Amino acid sequence: MKLARVIGLTLYTGVCVLAQGMPADYAAVLKSLGKEGDFKDNVLKINIPRNDVKVIIDGVATPTAFGFGGWLAMTKGDAGNDVMMGDLVLLEDEVNPVMSALLDNGLEVTALHNHFLFESPRMFYMHVHGHGKATDLARMAKPAVDLIGKSSLRHQSSVSGGTSTVAAGQIDSAAIAKIVGHQGEQNGQVYKITIGRPDINLKDMGATINARMGLNTWAAFFGSPSNAEIAGDVAMLPQEVTPVLKALRASGLNVGAIHNHMAGGSPTVYFLHYWGTGPSDKLATGFKSALAELGSSGGTGHNRH
Repeated sequence: MKLARVIGLTLYTGVCVLAQGMPADYAAVLKSLGKEGDFKDNVLKINIPRNDVKVIIDGVATPTAFGFGGWLAMTKGDAGNDVMMGDLVLLEDEVNPVMSALLDNGLEVTALHNHFLFESPRMFYMHVHGHGKATDLARMAKPAVDLIGKSSLRHQSSVSGGTSTVAAGQIDSAAIAKIVGHQGEQNGQVYKITIGRPDINLKDMGATINARMGLNTWAAFFGSPSNAEIAGDVAMLPQEVTPVLKALRASGLNVGAIHNHMAGGSPTVYFLHYWGTGPSDKLATGFKSALAELGSSGGTGHNRH
């Protein structure tokens, strides 16, 4: 009889556990963000699908569920805090405004890349990370989430006025080198500064990976002193990613990708690709601000990439 009562209690308890609804703080998160989601396996999944975008991949009209369902997720961590991760699906024009909104509100952007080739319109995937109270995380994410799918976002040139184009000119390489603090090399109309990271002791199968092997940060300049463009790549340790992103965005430079270039090496190194237009001294200053966030001010030397 006692055994039967224990079994009955166990079954009843199990049913109660299965019947438990979404925690109140997670329900508040969904309400705050204005999104739908579900609670399963101790995880709140917040759905941010791109139903507003009709994507064609190499001529094939593709449904949202095929790979355009953005999301955020939360689960309980230590000390009563939540860990949040996510993957936001963004149009090209949304990438940098959403990134700035995340960074400005205390969240981290840990990757930016594409998942498809030959898709129209171009779609990008931004991975997000944060930790704190669930309601605080929702508050931090909301400004970025509210930008997604808004028709007011339109591509604008970062050049003042939105109509200028960069034409070939005589770039002031000496002025750029003075601002950046590193000499570069002239290749036709392009001036390129490449900076190694000797402060990172990167090994792969016992081999030292140096600037010539791709462990470097670089900036290429084209145009004239008054109207130029910059493109480049930044090699970063994990703790440098967020500060570098903030420095570039604060300088008006656009981030196009965040990923890794090497597998199996130690320590882990992330790479960030960026681009921007404007007066060359302003662009050089923006690049310099990113270098300032790297160990040893970005390393030394100017080996070719």
